[in-house]
Amino acid sequence: MRAIVTGQVGMDKKPYLQKVADFAGQQGEPLEVFNIGDIMYEEAKDVPQGQILNLPLSRLNSLRRAAFKDVIAAARDHENLIVNTHATFRWRHGLFSAFDFDQVEKLAPDLMICLVDNIEMVHHRLHAEHDIDATLKDCMVWREEELLATELLSQAIPGSKFYIVSRGRHDDTARTMFRLLCRPEMRKVYPSFPMSHVVDMPDVLAEIDAFRAALAEHFITFDPGDVDEKLLLDRAIEAAKLGNVDQWLDVTPHTFGGSKKAGTDPLRVRVREVLDIAGDIDGQIYMRDFKLIDQSDMIVSYVPELPGEDGKAFPGLSSGVERELQHAFEHAKEVYVVWKPGKQPSPFITETCTKWFTSTDDALTYFEEKGMFAEKNLFGQ
Repeated sequence: MRAIVTGQVGMDKKPYLQKVADFAGQQGEPLEVFNIGDIMYEEAKDVPQGQILNLPLSRLNSLRRAAFKDVIAAARDHENLIVNTHATFRWRHGLFSAFDFDQVEKLAPDLMICLVDNIEMVHHRLHAEHDIDATLKDCMVWREEELLATELLSQAIPGSKFYIVSRGRHDDTARTMFRLLCRPEMRKVYPSFPMSHVVDMPDVLAEIDAFRAALAEHFITFDPGDVDEKLLLDRAIEAAKLGNVDQWLDVTPHTFGGSKKAGTDPLRVRVREVLDIAGDIDGQIYMRDFKLIDQSDMIVSYVPELPGEDGKAFPGLSSGVERELQHAFEHAKEVYVVWKPGKQPSPFITETCTKWFTSTDDALTYFEEKGMFAEKNLFGQ
């Protein structure tokens, strides 16, 4: 399989994709990574590292075409490969394209993948690596542009499929990326679960994490919890209520469930900047999660039992989970629900799901009996 992997500046894709290639090698699957930026720097030895985007567009385009030409020639010798590049740049030149359609068409990628990450991490890396003044809002807009341009390019290339992949907790989605390239026969699953309402419930979080891990063991999963900027927004809103709009938040980058991202120290983010992107965060969550469902074969939703203030337990069925289930049903996806509450699910669950279970183990047993698991030697563990 051939994949072009895009993502805004600040994603730090190179080490992530090298991790994917190393993982592939451990499975006995040669996977070559071509970094367009590195090849361009090799062509332009007079340009210092980190300065290539400041070149005139004419020379930048010429260098990119030369780099892509080399990749197209080398691609003939590789069964599986990744081209690490960008779809767009939002730089001092303004917004401009980072590809030439004729060359992408000649490479004939099977997959067009846009990599995403928590926006505070992207913002931090961007300013650590480049001398540029960009706000969180700039980064949010750039991410949307990169996603749209990558998707449109994929639609224009016959046989190409578009995917959104998050870097995730400890970059553990390297296995997801590997499977998309080298195990495409594996089923693709969207794990659905409540998020905002359970962040202060460690026991429930542990249940949900076990559910997510179990699915990730047997399927290609597109986990909505791998990018979770809602927690950042919630903290900013709380700070604003205390009158701290012009203060800074110390943020420890993590994904849903509270796990710290590997190799990351606390970042400083201005409260006002986070509040400025409140609409972007909500809008992109809404858009991204539905697209993750669309690129999946099925959705598996976990509905925990939550403790009530009056001592009576109730189903942890959030509005987000309900909308995700309905979206999947209306788009002809297979819909499965793990229903933990003692109270029976309503007809709005039972009549719109393919099947429901009372435990994750029961669901996994059913999936295995139905032949949904890949062969053991295809897992890529």
